[in-house]
Amino acid sequence: MATRHQARTAVIGLLYAYDLGNENIAKFSDEILEEGKIRNKQREFSHTLFDGTIEHIELIDKEIKAHLKDWDYDGIGKVEKAIMRLGAYEILIAKTDKAIIINEAVELAKTLADEKSPKFINGVLDALGKTD
Repeated sequence: MATRHQARTAVIGLLYAYDLGNENIAKFSDEILEEGKIRNKQREFSHTLFDGTIEHIELIDKEIKAHLKDWDYDGIGKVEKAIMRLGAYEILIAKTDKAIIINEAVELAKTLADEKSPKFINGVLDALGKTD
């Protein structure tokens, strides 16, 4: 059975594809989740995260931009954006414990992004979580 970490990893992939311009990725999400053996409750969890992030993406992006120090939002890598968007959704909208979400985002960044990303993402999400 898939873990929540695996579900979040799959959601990062979906958000990444969405950011690349594949706005119809939601139509293929079940197939993508099945490939990752993400089923049942974890699939529902994945759909909730993805759909919620997309539904609130304007608010999420606005909040992320407000907490960037000396960074141009458009210059941030798409994987990093996907991780931050998911983290911001879970902190601001889903009201998941921010310490858990920040830790999860850092772990995702360690495996999916470059070596400087975990610290950057930690800083942005921590600042964002303090304003909530």
